[in-house]
Amino acid sequence: MSRTVVRGGLVITAAEEIHADVLVEGGRIAALASHDSEFAQSWTESADRVIDATGKYVIPGGVDAHTHMELPFGGTFASDTFETGTRAAAWGGTTTIVDFAVQSVGESLRGGLDAWHAKADAKCAVDYAFHMIMSDVNEDTLKEMDVLVQEGVTSFKLFMAYPGVFYSDDGKILRAMQRGAANGGLIMMHAENGIAIDVLVEQALAAGKTDPRYHGEVRRALLEAEATHRAIRLAQVAGSPLYVVHVSAEEALAELAQARDKGLNVFGETCPQYLFLSTDNLAEPDFEGAKYVCSTPLRPKEHQAALWRGLRTNDLQVVSTDHCPFCFSGQKELGRGDFSKIPNGLPGVENRMDLLHQAVVDGHISRRRWIEIACATPARMFGLYPRKGTIAPGADADIVIYDPNAEQTISAETHHMNVDYSAYEGKRITGQVESVLSRGEPVITERAYVGRAGHGQYTPRGTCQYLI
Repeated sequence: MSRTVVRGGLVITAAEEIHADVLVEGGRIAALASHDSEFAQSWTESADRVIDATGKYVIPGGVDAHTHMELPFGGTFASDTFETGTRAAAWGGTTTIVDFAVQSVGESLRGGLDAWHAKADAKCAVDYAFHMIMSDVNEDTLKEMDVLVQEGVTSFKLFMAYPGVFYSDDGKILRAMQRGAANGGLIMMHAENGIAIDVLVEQALAAGKTDPRYHGEVRRALLEAEATHRAIRLAQVAGSPLYVVHVSAEEALAELAQARDKGLNVFGETCPQYLFLSTDNLAEPDFEGAKYVCSTPLRPKEHQAALWRGLRTNDLQVVSTDHCPFCFSGQKELGRGDFSKIPNGLPGVENRMDLLHQAVVDGHISRRRWIEIACATPARMFGLYPRKGTIAPGADADIVIYDPNAEQTISAETHHMNVDYSAYEGKRITGQVESVLSRGEPVITERAYVGRAGHGQYTPRGTCQYLI
């Protein structure tokens, strides 16, 4: 059994910060001990590998609970495969992703799940799990939900947006929520009023408003708030927990805060693009705004302060990426002359941990809150904790050595995502991943990739650990 010691660093988890050495045996964390203790000295003497983390942070590998590798959308596919996407995740300090398997209308949940297993099998550099997108709620798929929960696919995403593609009406949503309440599954919701949005899209295009910035204007913040309110009420009727994905608007956050104040099992996620980007990006000239088209859309800058406040007050619990990259050339360009045809999605799986560390530097959140919203809470929310999301005896040795003083400039020229632009091009940040272990095996060593496709394992999940 191989032994690795990570020595000299500051270990940061959601619960504490301690100066400790970390012993890894057989792919798991075996023990922690203070730097100068006899225990730690004896580990170093007998170790197969010693990693010097002096002056660095030792943090759990990130858990990105919202990615879309190879997702078919708008007549094309997300440009990252499971191989390229998980490699990029590792470069950014993320060691577990939870991707979305898609059930197509008329097909079974099992068929969609099997298709995603085939995409990911033996391709991933880091560990992965699946949520299930339900596009067709009926008696057969409701029964399948029970089976999937037993197999470790314990969360189901529904859409109040995209009529004719992923959309479910209130009746179907209620039925799925009722089933989730019975089988322990967590219902995830894309909360936008897609029926009303389609009316506004049609009217905007008829008026000659075709540029990317109108994508943000028609997907009104009030329609996100209305859908969020409606989802909360349906969940209340069903007695179901609810996790609202990619919250972007202050008004939608207010709905979540109100529900949580009443003690409801309602949770919210936001993404780096809503914390660092805005409608100013959507309005960039010469169709450059198309790079920033995603749904929910970017909002005016004043929403950012509310989202940061929500993360501090725990009205928002998780920051995931909604990583769904489309190249500007040949993919985003499909929407020239019609913003509604621009594929929706941004790249970000490689940038999340660094951007959130910059938020620590800027004073938005604490170091422990950084680890909480990026590692521990997503692991608990989706039944991966304590194997993932922490540094503690028994946990998988998913460990990141993080240099808090390194300076870098985010750029498409240096990132590892399979996409031809960066949403954060030219942004200067402090902090950078130096080395990464996944289940004790090196994936990144001193800023060099040493991992391999196929190391990453599929990880069945338990149910949400936050339900009351």
